[in-house]
Amino acid sequence: MDAIQDDVAEFALLLTRLKERTDRSYAALARRLGMSASTLHRYCAGEAVPLSFTGIERFAALCGASPEERVELHRRWILAVAARQRPGTSDARRTQTPQDLPGTTASAASASPDIQAKEAERPRRRPSRSMALAAVLAVALAGLTTSAAGPNPGGGEPSPSARTAPEPSAPAPLTWTANSHLWQLECDHDYVIDKPPGQVPPPPTPQDAEVWAVSQGAVHGRTTNLRISVQGRGNAAVVLEALHVRVVGRTTPAAPQGTAYSMYEGCGAVLIPRHFAVDLDARRPLARSRPGNDPDRPAPAIDFPYRVSLREPEVLLLSAGTVSCTCDWFLELDWSSQGRSGTVRIDDHGRPFRTTGIQGLPHYWYRDPAGWIPMNP
Repeated sequence: MDAIQDDVAEFALLLTRLKERTDRSYAALARRLGMSASTLHRYCAGEAVPLSFTGIERFAALCGASPEERVELHRRWILAVAARQRPGTSDARRTQTPQDLPGTTASAASASPDIQAKEAERPRRRPSRSMALAAVLAVALAGLTTSAAGPNPGGGEPSPSARTAPEPSAPAPLTWTANSHLWQLECDHDYVIDKPPGQVPPPPTPQDAEVWAVSQGAVHGRTTNLRISVQGRGNAAVVLEALHVRVVGRTTPAAPQGTAYSMYEGCGAVLIPRHFAVDLDARRPLARSRPGNDPDRPAPAIDFPYRVSLREPEVLLLSAGTVSCTCDWFLELDWSSQGRSGTVRIDDHGRPFRTTGIQGLPHYWYRDPAGWIPMNP
């Protein structure tokens, strides 16, 4: 197997290993990624390499990839893309059968001397795999290197001997997953969609909320209900010290845009602790602990710190609300364990969560057989 096939195959193998650790089919994973099952299968089979890493990054998150695995996946994706873009790797060449490849008896007998010479020239010019890897790593580290001796007194770039790459830090001793498509009492939620009612399909079941919302370009209306599952990587205890809210975008549209669609169709279950509330309209939004709301199981508000390990996970529920702004935000979770401490960012597959107010927007709910009808006609 040549270097090109090696790079693509290793990337596909890592994708397959990540997929196999889940109980989900290609179709189930593809729906959450916004792609077709056949496309995802081609990536895992090494038949295609995506030109963008965004979908692969979300795939890794869905499969529970560790930070080290995500870094390795990104490295292998870069090599695979570079391999596919090398001379002589067109789609036609990739789909040739073995008997059509240069060097086999059939092709040697049928190829003209000029064609044979061109084919021989291509392997000679093809950069070795180690050279390709060195080039990729050089580009990746270019923005990370620092000068140990400070600025060059003579101006310009510091000398090579003065450049050092930062030492990699150990990964956080915990893992997390986040689901922002929860409905209050598993039945009530608002989405804002820039489509008229006739173009919006009926509300989904709660378990299909994310796929439905992504397909409609929906934004959470009024409240984002977020469930965060945190677990340690080993048996050592990890103390969750605090949860911070970072609002990175806050706009108040001059005129309301879009239409609010309610998912309400009758409620059943109730929320469970640990529950936090965030007012995104506040100048300094804080995650405040709240008591559980199950009348049959009263539970007081329990604030940080919490303790997790591999065998002792923790589930945090957070409701972030706004009245009038469109807010982009994420969370920072502080932790400490065995003399170490740090912070992990909790977001929406690498992007901030988004919550928008619905004041002044048309507001609809769904009723069979009429379809979407105004809530306040």
